[in-house]
Amino acid sequence: MDDFRKPSVLIVDDEDRIRQVCSKMLTNEGFDVAQAENAEVGLGMVAKRHYDIILLDLLMPGMSGLEALGHIRADHPDTVVIVITGYATLDHAVDAMKKGAFDFVSKPFSPQDLRLVVTKAIEHTRTLQDIANEKSRVRTMINHLAGGVMTTDAQKQVALANHAFLNLIDYRGPSPIGRPVDELVSDATLLAMVDKALAMPLDQFAEITEEIIVQPQVTPGPERIIGVRCVPFRDRLGRNLGTITVLHDITTLKKMDQMKSDFVAMVSHEIRGPLNSVLMQQKVVLDELAGPLTDKQREILQRASEKIQALVSLSSELLDLSKMESGLINMDKETLDLAPILADQALFHLPKAQAKGVSLELAPLAYLPPVLANRTNMEEVLSNLITNAINYTPAKGRVIVSAAHDADYVCFKVSDTGFGISPEDQARIFDRFYRVKNEKTRYVIGTGLGLPIVKSIIEAHHGRIEVKSEPDKGSTFAVFIPIAQK
Repeated sequence: MDDFRKPSVLIVDDEDRIRQVCSKMLTNEGFDVAQAENAEVGLGMVAKRHYDIILLDLLMPGMSGLEALGHIRADHPDTVVIVITGYATLDHAVDAMKKGAFDFVSKPFSPQDLRLVVTKAIEHTRTLQDIANEKSRVRTMINHLAGGVMTTDAQKQVALANHAFLNLIDYRGPSPIGRPVDELVSDATLLAMVDKALAMPLDQFAEITEEIIVQPQVTPGPERIIGVRCVPFRDRLGRNLGTITVLHDITTLKKMDQMKSDFVAMVSHEIRGPLNSVLMQQKVVLDELAGPLTDKQREILQRASEKIQALVSLSSELLDLSKMESGLINMDKETLDLAPILADQALFHLPKAQAKGVSLELAPLAYLPPVLANRTNMEEVLSNLITNAINYTPAKGRVIVSAAHDADYVCFKVSDTGFGISPEDQARIFDRFYRVKNEKTRYVIGTGLGLPIVKSIIEAHHGRIEVKSEPDKGSTFAVFIPIAQK
């Protein structure tokens, strides 16, 4: 056998000749074989060790094979039982099959007959073992996750809840498995999410996200803020079988976010306000309401206005990035068709491209499977990439937006024939505040936060971004977003 362990077989038959023939054949096939001359001896052996397969004669003196079968199925449900019967007792074999026997072989039987039925039993045993091992692996993995995980069936009964989940909701009752979810969870928002996921139409698949506050009921301590994500669990035909709910403790992150928000509010009040005032005063001067300007004065004031506007944009983008990287922006995801979003963004940025003398094109799109994503986030990613491509492409250049189905992802690309990026700069373009600076790009105004925001959004969608670029030949940014699972 090619298994790391010899499959074990117990032959229970009162005929010594049958036992010896079966034992010799199975031993030659690589099985670990044991024998018992009656049912009582066989049950005693089964009580001491596990056998993968038991060949059980139905008609024996004393305890019958049918009676022994009942004991074996009750105490060793993983053991495969093959009954041995004569032609005159086929009805008994049928009864044995109804009571849990895997198959039967009729006397007299050839070595080939026995080999076929035992081989089929071994394949069945290995399949069951693979399923059991997989369930054990999944259970072990889920129980060791830092986040809380709960699954329910279609009747809202708890099928699984790991220790992290029970701790996060401060549950200290009996085992929740098989109990209604409302006996485990008291939060109305979380229960409503489970209901919404179960009621989700078959042609729709969306991730439901919320934040809840858990007040400790059993263990003393401060309240906790929990991020909750819930999705329906479906079979291959798309039918709702239940739900999967994942919890993450975001209390510390929320406190950090509050501190960042307080800081940004201070910056907004102390810096953005005066900057806007300066911009307004400069506009008054530029409109010549305070007197005529020379061309040189107008040029200087316009440059100053652009720099101040960049500082105002910087404070706004820094706030967006901080929230994005903390994972605290509540990104409700839905099943999205990216094709119309790509078309809308290309059309929206067309006037800017034309004003600069750059050709902006949307390549013909083949079928794109839907993705699970946040619409606003996808629009922001595309807007950033298209704007960058236009800004860094000189007049008479081209910007092309395209998309295709790529394995488990939808890949959309923004390509240009612009200045390109050196290998050294490519390693840093996703760093905060980093901007490519050379003779060709020094007049391009930016904050250095656009690409970091794009990368944070994509990673929050479990996707990735890749860049291919060559100086003076252009760049291609490729974004991969996972397709929505049916």
